[in-house]
Amino acid sequence: MTSWQVFAVGSAFFAGLTAIFGKLGVEGLNSNLATLIRTVVIFFVTAAIVTWRHEWLWPQGAKLRPVVFLLMSGVATGFSWLFYYRALQMAPASLVAPIDKLSVVFAIALALVFLGEPLTPRLAVGGALVVAGVLVLAWPAGS
Repeated sequence: MTSWQVFAVGSAFFAGLTAIFGKLGVEGLNSNLATLIRTVVIFFVTAAIVTWRHEWLWPQGAKLRPVVFLLMSGVATGFSWLFYYRALQMAPASLVAPIDKLSVVFAIALALVFLGEPLTPRLAVGGALVVAGVLVLAWPAGS
């Protein structure tokens, strides 16, 4: 496995933990308050890592455009978490988490449209398998 794949698997593992801990965390709490608590924790953990690694310096020659996109990414993440926690409050994590993974398919489609990434047969089949997996996992027979 290459280093980016190790980080990607780590991301998937921690996202799985997020579903379980999040489901337990929204019991008896407003989902928006739960999202705020999660966000504050993320802020402090990330700030501690940046401090520990001495990465507080702003890069010389940094442009505004990437910062604008990071701000937009932050807004999108916030909405994702708000929707996710509300869904976890309303349904089992084992149903919510697979639907959340449709983000893979949305990312593929958005990368094709906005980043000009090519649609390869492998990517199309993989995306279709993700959709099929979500349908199998999140819509039990008889629903």
